[in-house]
Amino acid sequence: METLEEIKRPTKAEQLVAIESYTALSSVLKHLDQGDTEIEIEESKERIKIPYKALKLLEDILKAMSEGKPISLVPIATEVTTQKAAEILGCSRPHLVKLLEEGKINYTKVGKHRRILFEDVIQYRDVMKSQQKNYLIDMMSFDEDKGIYDT
Repeated sequence: METLEEIKRPTKAEQLVAIESYTALSSVLKHLDQGDTEIEIEESKERIKIPYKALKLLEDILKAMSEGKPISLVPIATEVTTQKAAEILGCSRPHLVKLLEEGKINYTKVGKHRRILFEDVIQYRDVMKSQQKNYLIDMMSFDEDKGIYDT
């Protein structure tokens, strides 16, 4: 599995291919029913059955790549280590352990090791970002009210 530092943005060539592929796949998906579908690999003429949801996910991946965004797939129920969770949150491992011990993020213990569901880490991150945004808006409003900050 790639670490967050190893995830790279798509190259310009990959972006161009993704743009073409996204456009074609998106138009095809509009006409498909949501059952299993088959795709054919042109070079080998091999046909592969793929669930519709997987093709929708591929569409999302191609869209992000066409926009130059890096991609990472993580199964929802994946458990991560405290070090990985700290990397995702952009904090130190000791700070993360403090958050766990305070009950701010759910975790389980496997022997002496703590494990955190990936979705719980992402949920905590999203809540924190939302709170940070609200704090900034409140500070700007306060500064505007006091005449310190001009709009």
